[in-house]
Amino acid sequence: MIEIGIDSFATAIAPPGSGVDVQPDRLLENLLTQVELGDQVGIDAFGVGEHHRREFLDSAPAVILGAAAARTKRIRLTSAVTVLSAADPVRVFQEFATLDLLSHGRAEIIAGRGSSIEAFPLFGFKLEDYDELYAEKLELLLKIRSGTHVHWEGKHRPALTGQGVYPRPIQNPLPIWVGVGGTPESFVRAGTLGLPLMVAIIGGEPRRFRPLIDLYREAAVNAGHAQEKIKVGLHVIGFVGESAKQAAEDFYPGYAHTFTEIGRERGWPQVDRAKFDALRGRTGALFIGDAETVAEKILYVNEALGGISRVSFQMTVATLPQTKLLRATELLGTQVMPMIQSSEERSKRVNPTPSVSFA
Repeated sequence: MIEIGIDSFATAIAPPGSGVDVQPDRLLENLLTQVELGDQVGIDAFGVGEHHRREFLDSAPAVILGAAAARTKRIRLTSAVTVLSAADPVRVFQEFATLDLLSHGRAEIIAGRGSSIEAFPLFGFKLEDYDELYAEKLELLLKIRSGTHVHWEGKHRPALTGQGVYPRPIQNPLPIWVGVGGTPESFVRAGTLGLPLMVAIIGGEPRRFRPLIDLYREAAVNAGHAQEKIKVGLHVIGFVGESAKQAAEDFYPGYAHTFTEIGRERGWPQVDRAKFDALRGRTGALFIGDAETVAEKILYVNEALGGISRVSFQMTVATLPQTKLLRATELLGTQVMPMIQSSEERSKRVNPTPSVSFA
């Protein structure tokens, strides 16, 4: 079954005149209300990102998720992503093991290198060590996960000589996904390690990731990992409205504002409505529309990518009014998810043998 998730960056910017309240304490309270609703309507997972800049309030995702754990019962709680390159793997494990205890076994880590660079100077790391830091710290994180008393030596952190890392989580092993963008080496690394893959898709066409996902699957098979470990998730920009037209009208102003602001730093082209509407098309990267349109796109992308395990919707890049954000959450759980489940059940009856290709 394809799981449906929601990701938030606790975005604190909004278009002038939008009327959206971005007062930090109120915004975080609204975020927790959304997680609660997601839990109630059956959303499978809720993720909180990690940034260290003015526009976002998610610099301490484990704290936010801990608050969410106390207000929910079943929804899985995950990072989206943990910027592992600039973090201490011991502290990351301790934080999420604690979250796992608080949530009675619902914590997950999505470990990535991070698409923003502000964490590196903030925590005293060199940007030129970007990949080396990540590879070394992921190795240590997995070693901590596999045993309490850790013997490890690396270049970027003092050695561990058998110290115990506590607490230990309920889940054994604690789920760790690898968050990736578009670097082939990252896909191969995840497959070789036998870790589930979370692919961030924010532009272009999702089907262009198929060769990279096939690299991941091939690396996993070659490394001898069981098929149940070979999981692909997608982090996408999406929003569900009462109609496709209304969803686009609601989402576009905030989307354009956010991507214009950040795009000035990254050299992205100017956001315009024509490009936005093109990306909303069947093959584009934006999952924005009414429930039926969004469900159809999920099923299309599932087929195009050879099978996916989770789709997580990033809705807060547009900094929407809370009423619309909650309604979108409700529609995801009460309309989109049943459509997906019904389609998958029909497919199983027609073709009981899984058709996912790992070639």
